[in-house]
Amino acid sequence: MSPTVAEMLAEARRRFTEGGIADPATDARLLVAGLLKLSSTELLTRSTEKLSREQAGEILKALERRLAHEPVHRILGEREFYGLPLGLSAETLEPRPDTEILVDTVLVYLKDLAKAEGHLHILDVGTGTGAICLALLSECPEASGIGSDISSDALRTAKSNAERNGLQDRFQAVESKWFENIQGSFHAIVSNPPYIASNVIHDLAPEVTKFDPVAALDGGPDGLDAYRAIAKDAASFMRPDGVVGLEIGYDQRNDVTAIFEAKGFRCLKSVKDYGQNDRVLVFALA
Repeated sequence: MSPTVAEMLAEARRRFTEGGIADPATDARLLVAGLLKLSSTELLTRSTEKLSREQAGEILKALERRLAHEPVHRILGEREFYGLPLGLSAETLEPRPDTEILVDTVLVYLKDLAKAEGHLHILDVGTGTGAICLALLSECPEASGIGSDISSDALRTAKSNAERNGLQDRFQAVESKWFENIQGSFHAIVSNPPYIASNVIHDLAPEVTKFDPVAALDGGPDGLDAYRAIAKDAASFMRPDGVVGLEIGYDQRNDVTAIFEAKGFRCLKSVKDYGQNDRVLVFALA
């Protein structure tokens, strides 16, 4: 007997609850809806429809992957970020909702700059899926951007995401360690760099340690290596009225601010995330 949509959803929820998944109902809904290509509404309105044997088999395999701690969006192979569907790959970090706060914050400055400057140029250092740069380009039709990364896998994914969202004409992927292969000057330099101290990575949830690329997490002994690298050279690549927008760890505001102030920057803004932790800093040249 083939299960119905509702029966499969209930089975997923039951297995996730028994397996100790943190939010079994949400994960069951996202996974079943994603695999069946149904919206949340369709999950309800089509709940009595029977699944084919192939559909049921695919969902059961996906449940096993989730029970082994693989995140839902990794299983689905994509995640929405700032309204854009983005493909994921092995060497890209899964974009998180907290990172949308960086986009929100930087957008305010870009909109102001656009009035004065016309064309804008953005650099996203360590672009991964391209999430931050593509979201900014999507919201700023007058902007073009470069997404840089040390991973060719990540850059392929970012280029593919640019094409998928019709942004390929304004987005360029560049393989570069920090600023090594970057040319030009930018109105905004943005980054969600690795910022976790090396010795605590093994304490993170298995969803992170087993499936997120270590290079996108490991910020060195104190978690601040990436900020030092960006602060060292950013001024040489900035327009005089440009900004640097960074995601940071919850306890890094003072340290990152000090690193940038020592290199001739001033902090324009500090923004908290949905959990009221420090999350985003914006700097300008002093």
